[in-house]
Amino acid sequence: MKRALFASLAGLALCALVVGVLAAQPGRIVVPADKALLIVRVPTADAVVKIGPFTSAQRGLERFLFTPTLAAGETYSYEIEASWNEKGNDKQVRRTVTFKPGETSVVDFKKADGHGDHNVGKALPVGKKTDAKDRTFLFTYAGTVKDLKPGQTANIWLPVAVSGPEQEVTIESKNLPVTDSKTGTEKQYGNKSLYFEAKANEKGEIPFEVVYQVQRKEVKTDVSANLVLKPTPQDDFKRLLQPDIKGPITGKPLELLKDKDLPKDQFAAAKVLYDVVNTHMKYSKEGKGWGQGDSVWACDSKFGNCSDFHALFISMSRGNKIPAKFEMGFPIPTKRGEGTVGGYHCWAWFYPDKKGWVPVDISEANRNPDMKEYYFGNLTEDRVRFTTGRDIDLEPRQKAPALNFFIYPYVEVDGVTHPQEKIDRRFAYQDVK
Repeated sequence: MKRALFASLAGLALCALVVGVLAAQPGRIVVPADKALLIVRVPTADAVVKIGPFTSAQRGLERFLFTPTLAAGETYSYEIEASWNEKGNDKQVRRTVTFKPGETSVVDFKKADGHGDHNVGKALPVGKKTDAKDRTFLFTYAGTVKDLKPGQTANIWLPVAVSGPEQEVTIESKNLPVTDSKTGTEKQYGNKSLYFEAKANEKGEIPFEVVYQVQRKEVKTDVSANLVLKPTPQDDFKRLLQPDIKGPITGKPLELLKDKDLPKDQFAAAKVLYDVVNTHMKYSKEGKGWGQGDSVWACDSKFGNCSDFHALFISMSRGNKIPAKFEMGFPIPTKRGEGTVGGYHCWAWFYPDKKGWVPVDISEANRNPDMKEYYFGNLTEDRVRFTTGRDIDLEPRQKAPALNFFIYPYVEVDGVTHPQEKIDRRFAYQDVK
């Protein structure tokens, strides 16, 4: 039986239609089993596309639209209207498209009488092959410790990028002021660091450089198809349900959920948390206080950078008995080639109902609303991971208290933390063909 979706879902709100711009082709897009994907092709990039009362904000010759949740076994229909200007004349065309849950349908307004319309059917099965993208690049982690006395000794720890399910990493070269550096592994999360002691040169400086080759894979998740990252030996789930120093699991972060009825299914519950954080906060580096990953501060300020977004998400997750962890690395510009990288980027993972690890990148979703649905469960290949977790004790142990997080060089001089503003940092990438 065919059902008109807007008639069957009375009172459908604008936000109920999830819109995602996806750089992919039919058959390569992961379509949830309880939704359908509509691909609308139009003659001009500025054509206006309407589906019932909803007007798409997307632009371009192809528009990618996910439906709301559909009932299994039902056939649905939409009336889609496209309008554009053709040689000075306004044109308006309506088509009816039918679809079922888990399928992709194409509506082609570039062809007359609907000859280009067709149903692609089931998308590429997830869990067997996903056509995930990958990217290979060199990443340079370099800097100079400054404002030392000539000959003064500094203790220096550099985070080390390591291989895992989503990336393969090798060190291409090291340019350090000493030959006896060593790699240490801290016990809590298994993070690795390159440690060395060096004396400042005649300028009162200690330079360093490490160049990595990274092959990074796009992460795609489908819990129903068991396409999730499995636990590693370093995953301490007891710790991943506990608070961080700046990430409590009671109080204000949980108060943001007091009017929410969280589903019992932890995957669905995490989606609610994701949406609450994304709605509550705005990505901004205005003023002071941002960048500490302080979830209580994030509740009050309602803005921040990636560490603030994901600290809040992790507080909410752990507070609702969903294990979650924090990852830090660097974003790689999407444009292929070479250039500088401004600073760190972080994201989070949660572990729903012991099914496997699922990633979120809420700050990027906030900055790129068209990617909101993508960043729940998926990560682009344009990044490199260095460390996991917070409140970190290095190996060998630093004199100072546990580090809030570890991504930039950490330096001690005479047992005292050397300020970050006295360390020049230089990060760069170069794609490898």
